[in-house]
Amino acid sequence: MSSAVVHLIDDDEDVRRALAFLLSTAGFAARVYGSASLFLEGYDGAGDGCIVSDVRMPGMDGLQLLKTLKAKGVTVPVIVMTGHADVALAVEAMKAGAADFIEKPFSDDVLLAAIQAAFAGRKNAPAADAGKVRDRLAALTPREKEVLEGLLAGHPNKTIAYDLGLSPRTVEVHRANLMTKMGAGSLSELVRLTLQVQ
Repeated sequence: MSSAVVHLIDDDEDVRRALAFLLSTAGFAARVYGSASLFLEGYDGAGDGCIVSDVRMPGMDGLQLLKTLKAKGVTVPVIVMTGHADVALAVEAMKAGAADFIEKPFSDDVLLAAIQAAFAGRKNAPAADAGKVRDRLAALTPREKEVLEGLLAGHPNKTIAYDLGLSPRTVEVHRANLMTKMGAGSLSELVRLTLQVQ
């Protein structure tokens, strides 16, 4: 995979250095940038690369970068990473077209798997699977559908619990059940699956 270029954008120099080393040992060509603005200055939009960007950076943040790339018609997959993850941020990133959303600290395997999936073109499930996704949605209980609506609105479990008159623990159980029924291993995957059929 030596020709596979990963554009790494993070304002933390130690993070850039560590991730660039990881990527190079995994066979990727890593190009590092200290800000979204520096990336945009040097990026010509060509190639089959992948972008890995932190969300919270001074100046243009990762979500603004994602929206800017989308507006310019850039189709290179973008993986968003953050140390301050919350449900609303994950949902916003996925709706803006992120290929994946991962929380720091993450294992090397999580990042490498996300990058490999992005290069494999698995940003969205194939259209043929849309029927399966609809069937899975139809199999959710009314309460699981309410919890899903809360998650897609960007609400944390406690807010969903309050809105539905449930305990946070009960919402956690419904959330776990709906994740299993939907075949989603993460919130980003759940959002991606659901957006695919909307």
